[in-house]
Amino acid sequence: MAGGNLSVVLHAQKDLRLEHRPIPEPGPNDVLLQMHSVGICGSDVHYWQNGQIGDFVLTKPMVLGHEAAGRVVKVGSAVKHLKVGDRVAIEPGVPREMDEFFKKGRYNLSPTIYFCATPPDDGNLCQYYKHSANFCYKLPDNVTFEEGALIEPLSVGIHACRRAGVTLGTTVLICGAGPIGLVSLLVAKAMGASQVIITDLSPERLTIAKELGADFQLTVKRGDAPQQLAKSVEEKLGDQPHVTIECSGVESSIQTAIYATKAGGVVVLVGLGSEMANIPLIHAAVREVDIRGVFRYCNTWPMAVAMLASGKVNVKPLVTHRFPLEQAVQAFETTRQGLGIKVMLKCDPNDQKP
Repeated sequence: MAGGNLSVVLHAQKDLRLEHRPIPEPGPNDVLLQMHSVGICGSDVHYWQNGQIGDFVLTKPMVLGHEAAGRVVKVGSAVKHLKVGDRVAIEPGVPREMDEFFKKGRYNLSPTIYFCATPPDDGNLCQYYKHSANFCYKLPDNVTFEEGALIEPLSVGIHACRRAGVTLGTTVLICGAGPIGLVSLLVAKAMGASQVIITDLSPERLTIAKELGADFQLTVKRGDAPQQLAKSVEEKLGDQPHVTIECSGVESSIQTAIYATKAGGVVVLVGLGSEMANIPLIHAAVREVDIRGVFRYCNTWPMAVAMLASGKVNVKPLVTHRFPLEQAVQAFETTRQGLGIKVMLKCDPNDQKP
């Protein structure tokens, strides 16, 4: 472990640096990981460009990264289920206390949760990282490190589809074909959705969505009337969808989601936009369309590992760019420009494979 711990640290808005930090020492319930693959998320880029997301404000230097997988190199004295050499995927949200949300199995809602790369908590875009062993999940031999890192965005899709009640025969509208829209598509199909229609501004992203299994694609333009878009969805699908998963956070898209969804159906809001939004709430109320929020995920990693290992879900096509850790700034710039889908940073200089 010579050579320190190269880390990608955000010091302030638009001030991203590569620097060596100490290699952490695992506590009794932790493992020390040699990081392998870490994906760049839109939130990482947002912190870099804006220094904050909502109430989460950068006040001191923070290591970025939360979509991650690595190899165990040291095990805490109380850890029983992992050993040195195990390949693991990391769930970045670790509850700090056993509060009411933890007891209900909804630990993602705990106000004191530790969450990688959310101020003030450091992330794992570094060579060595310490994490709670209970939130590290062993990867089967046929699941790659990159697939392990992609369990984090995949988990957003799993949690969204669970909240929406997607099941055998459900028809689904997905607004937005970015990484989260695409994983929601993969999960909806795996959970039995009969037909999925997906919308986006970018025809290129919709082409990828089609390759990943979307039954219908609808190119939208800025300024399109939400009610008209809802009609277009119904025409393409042959009926209104039972479920809409809104992944853009754009006000007009949330309006479209409500207008488009079948009476008695569910709209799930995944994308985060402005705090306030004008929406046709009464239109939803009189048709008993439920509007449900999504905050990250909980209890999704075991299902995701099983889905990947069985081949029911294939996330490999989502990775379009790879950079060594030393080229992190270039990798962030690639993500900011919207090139490709998922940019993956390779943290182990001796192993740059997927």
